Amino acid sequence: MKTVAVQAPGVADTRQRLIDVAVDLFTRHSFAGTSLQMIADEMGFTKAAIYYHFRTREELLAAVVEPMREHLSDIVAAAEAQRSATARADHMLHGYARLAVANRALVSVLACDPSVISLLRDQPHWAELINRQLELLAGGQDPAGLIRATVALAGISSAVGPAWITRTRGGAMVPVDDDDLLALLVETGRRTLGLRRKGNGS
Repeated sequence: MKTVAVQAPGVADTRQRLIDVAVDLFTRHSFAGTSLQMIADEMGFTKAAIYYHFRTREELLAAVVEPMREHLSDIVAAAEAQRSATARADHMLHGYARLAVANRALVSVLACDPSVISLLRDQPHWAELINRQLELLAGGQDPAGLIRATVALAGISSAVGPAWITRTRGGAMVPVDDDDLLALLVETGRRTLGLRRKGNGS
């Protein structure tokens, strides 16, 4: 058991540390495979201390995903305000790719953990937000466009998670930095969606 030293943080700081540790454990063990006791052990807390902030794993998951939902909602709204279908798709693609790169572990959990996907699917506000996101990327409700949009989103979400995404630099393998990863995700997403590169008439 790894115990994290606790230096009498405030309630808000403790709550955020709980969320951060939970995301790390969800990444390693899945949401279904992570208990509140495991989170308590990881932090060097008692389970009762965890209960002060979250009574259930579902409450904790809600706290984990809410900031992401709010951020994604802002991206979707900004994309919907663009004038053309191409501009809307491009804005959505760039916005989601930036969000994914900035929150690699969490995006990987939200998009790739079956137990999390199942829980989010039952929340109408999440389902509605994802549908808006897909329609923006697809340029409408055409089945072929929606399939391409789904592939683009799933690809971005899956690609940001693995630690093995590396490149050779000076004879050593090092992680791809955020800027390079973002550029690769956007380029691949544009190809998947059939969007032309900027500067080439898009």
